[in-house]
Amino acid sequence: MGLGVAKDHPATLQPARFYKKSMHGKTRSATFHTSCKTDAGWFFPDDTTAVLIYNAPAMSNQKRAYIYASAVVVFWSTIGSAFKIALAHTGVWELLLCSSIVATAVLLAYVALTGRLAALSHFTLRDYRSSALLGLLNPLLYYALVIHAYDLLPAQQASTLNWIWPIVLVLLSIPVLKHKIGLRSVLAVVISFFGVVIIGTRGRPLDWRFESPLGVALALSSAVVWALFWTYNTRDKRDEATRLLLNFAFGSLYILAATLVLGRCTRINTGAILGGLYIGLFELGITFLLWLKALRLSETTARVANLVYIVPFLGLIVIRITVGETIAPATILGLAFIITGILLQRK
Repeated sequence: MGLGVAKDHPATLQPARFYKKSMHGKTRSATFHTSCKTDAGWFFPDDTTAVLIYNAPAMSNQKRAYIYASAVVVFWSTIGSAFKIALAHTGVWELLLCSSIVATAVLLAYVALTGRLAALSHFTLRDYRSSALLGLLNPLLYYALVIHAYDLLPAQQASTLNWIWPIVLVLLSIPVLKHKIGLRSVLAVVISFFGVVIIGTRGRPLDWRFESPLGVALALSSAVVWALFWTYNTRDKRDEATRLLLNFAFGSLYILAATLVLGRCTRINTGAILGGLYIGLFELGITFLLWLKALRLSETTARVANLVYIVPFLGLIVIRITVGETIAPATILGLAFIITGILLQRK
């Protein structure tokens, strides 16, 4: 409910109940109908102020989009810490398997509750083949690389290096989408990759000595995989939630097979289950759905998409608090270069 003062023409409000407040401070109430309205407005016979209780307007779609996007920013900001904490108690494949199963269950529940499950029967063999291939990229390959990178690198490095993917997307658009890039895009690529070097060398770019070359390679490879997934996924015109469910269903089968082959299923412990539950919900499952909702409600994609760039900086704060890592100045500086390159390319 909202509160407003009825003045000259309260007909612009939705009348419900007026409260007549006299100069002596006493309040009397009465319900008025449209027949009480005169040309000059609502008539009150004595020296009073009329206060109208009316229904507040519904929240706009853009405000709702900001709320959903803000929730996504908060959840994604905790994921770097969640990976690192979980990996202290379990292995890469155990965590990945539990996370993907939880995410698939969340997506299945959402698709079923929103009445979209029947759409699966209308998909063609080509649609299923597309989902099977995309499931190889995400969740299998992408998250296998990401989690391995977190296992080898400090959380602050792994989380920031992964943000190079929008720049990788620009580079991939040349051979895949046949795009031509201008001088601005070239400059953006150079700036962002200089940020990668700063982070990977811990602020000693001229030495060109990476603290963990394999970890850096895995983090950068995950960015390439995500850019590939993004490129091909945007061409798919099926319902986002339904196709994401199929991607994760196929991906979970691949991850289960890999975990069995590697003999990791018997090593699943409480850490894997709890970590998988959190990551499956707030990195892979619910958060993706919230993000899709925010994009649908927003007047323009850019209005909510730009909020995502808060994530890596907020994530560093969460890592400092929860993991206890001292955030190196080189990490912040390198991340600033990466984000600068991304924003330069987006203009």
